[in-house]
Amino acid sequence: MIFKDVRVVVAGLGVSGRAAARVLAGRGAVVTGVDARTEVDGAAELEAVGVRLRLGDGDTLPEGADLVVTSPGWKPTAPLLAAAAAAGVEVIGEVELAWRLRPEEGAAPWLAITGTNGKTTAVRMLTSILRAAGLDAVAVGNVGEPIVEAVTAGHDVLAVELSSYQLHWSSSLDPRASVILNVAPDHLDWHGSLDAYGAAKAKIYGPGTVRVCNADDPVTVALAGPDAQAFTLGTPAPGEFGVVEDLLVDRATTEDPVRSAEELASLADVAPFAPHNVANALAAAALARAVGVSCEAVREGLRAFRPDPHRIALVTEVDGVAYVDDSKATNPHAAAASLAAYEQIVWIAGGLLKGADVEDLVRAAAPRLRGAVLLGADRAQIADALARHAPDVPVLDVAATDTGAMDLVVTEAARLARPGDTVLLAPAGASMDMFADYGARGDAFAAAVHRLAGPGDGGSPVA
Repeated sequence: MIFKDVRVVVAGLGVSGRAAARVLAGRGAVVTGVDARTEVDGAAELEAVGVRLRLGDGDTLPEGADLVVTSPGWKPTAPLLAAAAAAGVEVIGEVELAWRLRPEEGAAPWLAITGTNGKTTAVRMLTSILRAAGLDAVAVGNVGEPIVEAVTAGHDVLAVELSSYQLHWSSSLDPRASVILNVAPDHLDWHGSLDAYGAAKAKIYGPGTVRVCNADDPVTVALAGPDAQAFTLGTPAPGEFGVVEDLLVDRATTEDPVRSAEELASLADVAPFAPHNVANALAAAALARAVGVSCEAVREGLRAFRPDPHRIALVTEVDGVAYVDDSKATNPHAAAASLAAYEQIVWIAGGLLKGADVEDLVRAAAPRLRGAVLLGADRAQIADALARHAPDVPVLDVAATDTGAMDLVVTEAARLARPGDTVLLAPAGASMDMFADYGARGDAFAAAVHRLAGPGDGGSPVA
């Protein structure tokens, strides 16, 4: 797409917005950067490349706009975006812009991943697999470097993590292969309904995309439609990736998927081991196989993979009790996957549930719970569910919200735990009621565990 002299409004000047503004200015567009804040990082740099800045007013659409590129978090109801829609001005996101910026020849293929949970882990696994195959691969989109810069950097392949927000503002994406990992209620305040949320996720499939879905999640199967490949934690049927005994196998891309399967890796190659991480590994393998990556590279890439912090990470063991940080489990669906990985659990939960229902989560987890310690703004909702579905499980309520609250939480959890148990921070809620973000919450948990262990533990505050 030619952008010379096109009048583009970039709405929101965060990292992705600034990158979009820079790239568009470099293509000869007349760029106006808009942000409600009166000060933004990199303002001088943007002005130096010709971007006009309008700060302190994020509501008014500049006159004469031909195109709006919005930051993914802006709702369609935001006044500037609503004004653009009313005026017939197209609104796209940075990801759609990046797709339109690809070189006409030799563009790197996109391997795209979305889902309610597991996106970042799966895209990191995929990147590790691609690099093990000798490819110049980078993770972009909702993670890593700005995608508008990566599309022209000469990489062999892009591993693209896409949120529902980013997909909502996309219209012409056609990745080489894409997967929806799972779909559960989330961000409904933004999308308006579960159907709209699912429809946004489905935009990850273009007309030429190899469509991959989760055979164990009926919603993803419906969104992918007929002739999709699938992955499953069970024995795979022809056309699927799955698990046979302790092996991850491919029955989708082999020469004879009816009679044979190819070994990709073993369960021992997936770390940290948990059912949902096995599912992530199978999804990543399916995308890698779509661009011809060998089974050997899949295995080596999974072995080399190291997860990001705060994702089902063992902090340390104290008196025979394992302490695990899964602070990234910020919704019930993610917490359920984490709880399913352990047999005897003292569960640390709570935070901002954002209207999410925890009934199914608590009902499924109840047989595994040794006890529960609750904190945060919406802890009462979890306590009520525990009273209904796990009435014999001891529940401790921590009302404190100061900097020492996590020490109290960990101390109470240690009192409930017995050797062989796992104290699991899987909050099922967002962190902003008490912490800057889920990372700060996980750091506080890990630091409190190390203080509990004492000076001989030798651990780091960040597991």
